Amino acid sequence: MEALLCKRLGDPTSSFESPIELSRNHPIPKLDSPTAVRVKVKATSLNYGTYLQIQGKYQEKHPLPFIPGSDYAGIVDAVGPSVSKFKVGDYVCAFVPVGSYATFIVQDQSQLFEVPKGCDLVAAAGLPIAFVTSHLTLVHRANLTSSQVLLVLGAAGGVGLAAVQIGKICGAVVIAVARGAEKVQFLKSLGVDHVVDLMNQNVTASVKEFLKSRNLKGVDVLYDPVGGNLAKETMKLLNWGAQILVIGFASGEIPIIPTNIILVKNWTVHGFYWGSYIIHQPAVLEDSVRKLFSWMEKGLITVHVSHTYSLSEANLAFAAIKDRKAMGKVMIVFDDKGNASSKI
Repeated sequence: MEALLCKRLGDPTSSFESPIELSRNHPIPKLDSPTAVRVKVKATSLNYGTYLQIQGKYQEKHPLPFIPGSDYAGIVDAVGPSVSKFKVGDYVCAFVPVGSYATFIVQDQSQLFEVPKGCDLVAAAGLPIAFVTSHLTLVHRANLTSSQVLLVLGAAGGVGLAAVQIGKICGAVVIAVARGAEKVQFLKSLGVDHVVDLMNQNVTASVKEFLKSRNLKGVDVLYDPVGGNLAKETMKLLNWGAQILVIGFASGEIPIIPTNIILVKNWTVHGFYWGSYIIHQPAVLEDSVRKLFSWMEKGLITVHVSHTYSLSEANLAFAAIKDRKAMGKVMIVFDDKGNASSKI
């Protein structure tokens, strides 16, 4: 089978001594337990965390060499003798710490989620991390309501687009921050209430002007996958009793939130790490995935696939992430290539 191997740490977009290498004759993984399931991968997602992981900058380290890749979707190829939840031919999606950038992958049945038969598997592969992250933080952790104002940083990225869609489902006033006219127009097409273009607007002034026009006091929930100076700046816009959702640090800088300000403002800071839910609250994850697929079937959310690549083009796929070219998800697709449908 084909598999992408990370043999050393480094920038996967580099054309000189790249840390990633395509193996075309990698061994097909065998079922390793009675409840194991082997999946033929149809598509797998690129996430900023994977980009950091290959550079050795992620919070979890893996011994070299390893196969990168996290969320994916595909078709059940083989099942162990004690598997009761799935059969050969079923559509499934899942998340792994590493391993999805390969033609086949093996996981225990307890870690797989059923994908509705009518669902495009490329879209399903882009759902677990981006949409579950946004759903659990906004709905499960922050209890976002229609009376609140949600501010989404990095709103044109995978988790950002998921957050603005879920924010609108919750009925909140949604403010999005992005960079560039194309991304701004796309976010407006999704019904976002106000979009700030960092290319030519000051985020604080723009948001304050919008809030004043709506007779709103400030921001109730800050969704932050960016960190850095942008996070520090937008904290000035938060109401008393606001909630901060720490999703990641795409800027490369981890902001420091002064605890005295948290105390005086009665803020709540939620850290969110998707992978730990598998260990601590797997049932919550399963409920979230089920809810999200039901929303997809109703047309309430869409996994927007910005770019698709083959496994041999992984360096180009990572460059799309690194250079902030994507609006939505960047995907690696097996067997075929082209514009991917993102709706059920």
